[in-house]
Amino acid sequence: METMIRKKRKPVAEINVVPYIDVMLVLLIVFMVTAPMLEQGIDVDLPKANNEPLDIDENLETLIVSITAAGEYFLSIGATGEDRQSVTLDVIGEQVGKILNANPEIQVLVEGDTQADWGSMITLITTLNAAGVTNPNFITQPLDTI
Repeated sequence: METMIRKKRKPVAEINVVPYIDVMLVLLIVFMVTAPMLEQGIDVDLPKANNEPLDIDENLETLIVSITAAGEYFLSIGATGEDRQSVTLDVIGEQVGKILNANPEIQVLVEGDTQADWGSMITLITTLNAAGVTNPNFITQPLDTI
């Protein structure tokens, strides 16, 4: 009988990186989809006020109603970025009423441009009150400190 000489196999010390690449690609896609949704409201020149920051519960959903200097109204539901379309006060009243019926805990925030017409702002607040919003909060910028 011949004796067979067996070679000792060394363990392979390579890491299989293919699963890590798959995970990274999935995370990349998730972040690319969710990043545009994080931006709520529209770009308006907010008025400055010397108020304490609002005590907003980050776990609750927020609904942002915006008014531009031109008097256009926007709701922060669904479309983001350039896809946003201005809506009428009737649509705001109807949509906000439906949203409040579905989720009474939602926080309603109003952001108005500094140049927005005061009458348009009052009409918006009246429409929100009629839709069931009892205490809308206003988004402002802090005053510049000297």
